[in-house]
Amino acid sequence: MSSIPPSSSRARPSNGLFDSWLTLTPQGVLQAFGSAEPNELQLALQSLLRKELAVSKSEWSISTRHNAYLEQARDQQWVQVLSAPVNGPDTRLSDFIRHVIAPLSGERRAVLASESGFCLDRVGVEQDEAEALSAAAADFSEYARRQARRGWQGASRYVSFFDDPQLLLPSWSFVPIWVDGAGYWIIIGDEPLLNNLALVELVWGICLAGKRFLPDF
Repeated sequence: MSSIPPSSSRARPSNGLFDSWLTLTPQGVLQAFGSAEPNELQLALQSLLRKELAVSKSEWSISTRHNAYLEQARDQQWVQVLSAPVNGPDTRLSDFIRHVIAPLSGERRAVLASESGFCLDRVGVEQDEAEALSAAAADFSEYARRQARRGWQGASRYVSFFDDPQLLLPSWSFVPIWVDGAGYWIIIGDEPLLNNLALVELVWGICLAGKRFLPDF
């Protein structure tokens, strides 16, 4: 099995003697990119993954609103403070996706799908099953929109299916994210491991691409 390519290697520290740098934690990614219509706080958090290099605390705090959000973000463990900057992913998305979705599954079985149901990449899953899961994700997207129109936002979050009648461990989990208005589903087989830095790598890579996945394949 091929190893995960290094993507967040250390960069040269800034000349600022007393500066620090900020990046999102996995929980911060889920908070920041978990809504199709992000609020001001979510947009502020998203800005931390918009550049090829981690944003310095002094740069992010130039905005009064951002500075006000920092304490809350740290208390909620949405933001990690770094002593040196790190680089974002610098490889083609088509060469990168499977390496960062695999660690999100306890069995290294995962699919990344577009909101419209297109399978963008898969690991540990046969193509036919990946396409079926991607189509199911598109159905969930439509279901969530219908429920939102009725006033219930709960369907817009996470979905899990269980083979075990005791509901202890899901067989599949569906995690939605939105980047620049485009929706994606991370589909995870077996135990979901969402508190993994690979989630940050994945979303940072999408942000840096600045476009939908399809043209990159």
